[in-house]
Amino acid sequence: MIFGTLPSGQQVERVELSSGRLRAEVLTYGAVVRTLEVSGVNVVLGLDTIEDYLTRSRYFGAVVGRYGNRIANARFTLDGTEYRLPANNGPNSLHGGTEGFDSKVWTIAARTDSSVTLTLTSPDGDQGYPGTLTASVTYTLEDDALRIDYAAETDAPTVVNLTNHSYFNLKGGGDVLDHVVRMESEHYLPVDEDKIPTGELAPVKGTPFDFTEPHAVGERYDGGYDHCFVLDGAVRVTAGGLTMEVTTTEPGVQFYAGSMLDGTATPYGPFAGLCLETQHYPDAPNQPQFPSTVLRPGERRTSTTTYRFI
Repeated sequence: MIFGTLPSGQQVERVELSSGRLRAEVLTYGAVVRTLEVSGVNVVLGLDTIEDYLTRSRYFGAVVGRYGNRIANARFTLDGTEYRLPANNGPNSLHGGTEGFDSKVWTIAARTDSSVTLTLTSPDGDQGYPGTLTASVTYTLEDDALRIDYAAETDAPTVVNLTNHSYFNLKGGGDVLDHVVRMESEHYLPVDEDKIPTGELAPVKGTPFDFTEPHAVGERYDGGYDHCFVLDGAVRVTAGGLTMEVTTTEPGVQFYAGSMLDGTATPYGPFAGLCLETQHYPDAPNQPQFPSTVLRPGERRTSTTTYRFI
């Protein structure tokens, strides 16, 4: 089913998935999860037209890459060679640069009533990154869960950090300041004024970043969360009588509460949705103490994240 046509004339397809009480719409543009309905309630922020995604999106529902999150000073060194990236977030490179995976049309490689696999080839030098990278994402509905499986391969050493940037609102509207979060995480990554990790894994105990016991998003820190947490287990979010449990094979999760949505550049105002972007750590290519995001020829990088609704 055609969702829209890009200015280049390239068509964007819309794929409908269903299983049990879940329904979803996935776009080939950006591998976007446009809607995710749980018993008839849409719990993700989406846009109405392809024009909106071109001009009014803040990565709504998209797969971001080649490197999700920030790389400091838009550069990194790999095997003795420095690579320079587009600076699209102050001095830093964010979510793959000015033309990241969120703005590409992916190819449908396989589909069933409850799943779809999308693929994308990123050529050597794309946004400054070395190596031709082949990426895939599979969305599968499993009665009460959305499972996302990522995979990537390269023909030359590179870095990769794929994640999904869906904004969740379990009530289907309003803000998320009353959403209650419980996170199995004893440490988070403090950041500098440009939101680059300082390199420390700081204990959450005694800070507004302690979600080992449940707390509402707006209860502390003015709800202004945009930080990576070191995951020791699951994340649970509860609102409107619904609980979402997030589990992943990734070492961290970027918890962003949507404070920078402004209601003018996008259809949504501040705190309209929260993101739980499972991933490796921000700026890992420049911080060797962090888990490595380097991918080399002959390797296959895979990860799985599941959003389960209870």
